[in-house]
Amino acid sequence: MSDLTTGSKLWAWLGLETVETGEGTATVEMQATEDMANHSGFVHGGMISTLADSAMGRSLRTLKPGVVRAMSFDLKLNFISAAKIGETLRATGRVVHAGRRTMVTECRVEGGDKRLVATASGTFAVTREKE
Repeated sequence: MSDLTTGSKLWAWLGLETVETGEGTATVEMQATEDMANHSGFVHGGMISTLADSAMGRSLRTLKPGVVRAMSFDLKLNFISAAKIGETLRATGRVVHAGRRTMVTECRVEGGDKRLVATASGTFAVTREKE
């Protein structure tokens, strides 16, 4: 299994943090800052998309045999409600299908009050460890 405690430079820059993992699931949080605002003063959809993609990607790395490399090649988001600057956003990714070369995931993004902000699905090309 891949190291789930460290993220990429992007994760550090955005303040993403893995807060919970399980077999085929991962929850990632992000504090929405002023720098993430769109012209309307809410969290930009691209930030929410990045959070969802990151949670789904992290969920892949909880499987055995482990995932050595993963790259999303299909990402679909449904924005449900606006995310507010200053709130903590929580994305929970879950593996729906785990193949040898591709994996399918889904995600739920919630605001600090557990309000549904977005749902997502993604397909990833993966390289897995040898069994």
